[in-house]
Amino acid sequence: MGQGRLPARLGLACCLLLLSGVLGSQGKARGPQEEGQGPVAEGGPWGRAKYEAVKKHLGAMGALSKQYWRYLACKVWQEGCEEGKEEKSHPRPGWTLPLVGQNYLEILSAWYCSFGKCCETGDCRIVNNITGLEADLNGQLHGQHLAKEVIVRAVHGFLQSPRPEKPLVLSLHGWSGTGKNFVARMVASHLYRDGMKSECVRLFISLFHFPHHKYVDLYKAQLKKQISETVQLCKQSLFIFDEAEKLHFSLLDAIKPFMAHYDNKGQEDYRRSIFLFLSNLGGNTINEVALDFWRAGRAREEISMEFLEQQLRLELQDPAENSYAHSHLLKENLIDFFVPFLPLEYHHVKLCARDAFLARGLPYTEAALDEVARMMVFVPKEEKLFSAQGCKSVSQRINYFLP
Repeated sequence: MGQGRLPARLGLACCLLLLSGVLGSQGKARGPQEEGQGPVAEGGPWGRAKYEAVKKHLGAMGALSKQYWRYLACKVWQEGCEEGKEEKSHPRPGWTLPLVGQNYLEILSAWYCSFGKCCETGDCRIVNNITGLEADLNGQLHGQHLAKEVIVRAVHGFLQSPRPEKPLVLSLHGWSGTGKNFVARMVASHLYRDGMKSECVRLFISLFHFPHHKYVDLYKAQLKKQISETVQLCKQSLFIFDEAEKLHFSLLDAIKPFMAHYDNKGQEDYRRSIFLFLSNLGGNTINEVALDFWRAGRAREEISMEFLEQQLRLELQDPAENSYAHSHLLKENLIDFFVPFLPLEYHHVKLCARDAFLARGLPYTEAALDEVARMMVFVPKEEKLFSAQGCKSVSQRINYFLP
């Protein structure tokens, strides 16, 4: 038994003793010692027959407590449950747990598991709420029909796979304020109980964590160490790289082994990890496509993933533009999906303003939403169609409407 498990089992033992007291008090006869009497004589007020009955009852309670302990231990430490499994398939006569006892133990084991790693999923830190993710994307991510579809399909398919060949790698592209960071945080909050605060989630911001190119070798060693330690701690880990286009290409190459196909040759198993790269790169290409559709009188919802992803790949392969082209991410096809974020229009900004009011519990009017939207700068100069900042500063702008 590991040193870390001994205190946990002692704690559970104490809980079980309390539980046994609760269970034992239900319908339990009071013994002679509880009446303040000494040893019972043959002709005493209890009588030998009653004394033997009470003794037998207390013995049964002790045996039942042992069974409760085995049941609870098997719920928490399944590797030591061979005897319990045998009894489950070949139960002893009269050894079924009372329903009330099972209910108490279910509650106790669930409470204990909330602090550890013994839930049905194998890790209570992981919730994988795809239904909630899809609902929140539909309700809170505005103007991004392609991103919603790709992210839900990609994440859901990856989590459903019993043995993925490699980690899931998504690269999110678009102008600032279109929702890339918002989506990354939403993915974290629906896959992990503690969201971005989970020890299974790591966020790296290029200019904050890796500001100086002269220290790139040090950064490489630190980054590989942090990823390896996180995967050892959480098999299903989430790594988010913000401002990915500003990462030195050698940093991208340094983490390439963590995203490549698993060869099962003594290396750490990273196949359950998810990598999200957030980048403004490709935003101009995406905007040009959206503008061309608008000028042609076509709805933005008609923009297909196949057409836009092809245009995006071409821009990312331009070596003059970015570190992606210099790294092996594109050359070895390690990125599973390029996720385009379209520029936001006037009515999308109004929806963001509405959400900001609601998030603060503040009342709003259509006039207030229009006023917030009019504060934003819209481009191109002639059409004034797209918000240059997306929804990035909307939540700050509603401060003008506070009493």
